Amino acid sequence: MATIGLDKLYYAKITEGANGVETYGTPVQLAKAINADITVELLEATLFADDGADTVIKEFKSGTLSLGINDIGVQAAQDLTGARLDSNGVLISASEDTPAPVAIGFRAKSASGHYRYFWLYRVLFGIPSTSLKTKGDSIEFSTPTIEGAISRRNKLDGQNNHPWKAEVTEGATGVSSGTIEDWFDAVYEPTYTAAAAGGGNV
Repeated sequence: MATIGLDKLYYAKITEGANGVETYGTPVQLAKAINADITVELLEATLFADDGADTVIKEFKSGTLSLGINDIGVQAAQDLTGARLDSNGVLISASEDTPAPVAIGFRAKSASGHYRYFWLYRVLFGIPSTSLKTKGDSIEFSTPTIEGAISRRNKLDGQNNHPWKAEVTEGATGVSSGTIEDWFDAVYEPTYTAAAAGGGNV
């Protein structure tokens, strides 16, 4: 599906309980989004039998999220990168900073006018890159880019799997209006019928 827009960029802090199981905080807006690039790395294996490929397995291994944003605020910088404010209100980044993983949500507008909504369940960000340039004969905007590593979450869903992404298209068959309306109120939690829940793998 072709997309022509990107907005509503949110993050939710993660609290880890026993065995690293995630509890998500209330989503808050991160910044105004400019672009979001997701790349995914797969684990692949092929079993050959009778001189041919008998079984091919492709599983999610990890991913990278690169976000272009208009600005990263002080609170978001602390939550995403581990930086801290000193007593004078100055944001200090130290080599000992320890970033904490967060969930990231956003939406992209399609050419049809409907939106596609996303949650990435566990993203660990690094330090934002900044490009600065003196003003010349024309105006050029310099905006920060922040890159994060996407991984599966530790918390199991109703099919005993570890999801890494939730994605839904507004107006698609079987999608309720409530799912769309509540998308940024909380990190989406997968739900399954009793019949579907019995068919998953760990």
